[in-house]
Amino acid sequence: MNKEDCLKQIAETAYNIGFGAKKHFATFDIVSKVPGLIGFFSMVVGIYALIFESLNTKFISATLVILGIVGIYISLYDSKKDSYVQNGNLLIDLFNELKTLYRKVKSSTNPTNEHLEQLSLIEQRYTKISNSHQILFSNWCAHYKFFWEHQIDWIDEQLNFKFFRDKIPLSLTTFVIVAMCVFGLWCSNIVFRICP
Repeated sequence: MNKEDCLKQIAETAYNIGFGAKKHFATFDIVSKVPGLIGFFSMVVGIYALIFESLNTKFISATLVILGIVGIYISLYDSKKDSYVQNGNLLIDLFNELKTLYRKVKSSTNPTNEHLEQLSLIEQRYTKISNSHQILFSNWCAHYKFFWEHQIDWIDEQLNFKFFRDKIPLSLTTFVIVAMCVFGLWCSNIVFRICP
């Protein structure tokens, strides 16, 4: 394997491991924080519903029930949330090992067998540590954590990330487009009712 191929493979592995670590941390954050936010929001709405009659609607009640169901779904991950942090930290350690390996290979004339063996060992450890079962929307949060909070210039040097292709999740882009279309149709219905 030549130097450029080795550097690209290290960068691809680092992307997988770094993004996987951020996905583990995202699952932990969602499981730890969202139930408290749901509880706080529900309590605030419930208190204001005692004062304002307009909050005593079926829509508000149904929304609170849906939020309760979301809380139940999230609580299924609660017993495993500590393992997500532990695995995330182990993956960050592997990520940092890859960064060091990348710099060693970059400063050498050609990758040695020792470099390739270390890369192979890191890849094997990654598959043993990583948990493929992540919570819904952890991917969106992981994109933010990896591309906007993490120092990844050395990976970008090899993989040349694009804004819409890589840095924004496709499912988020699709969701925003569909939401804008629905909002546009809803607004046009209102306009047609007001101005027949």
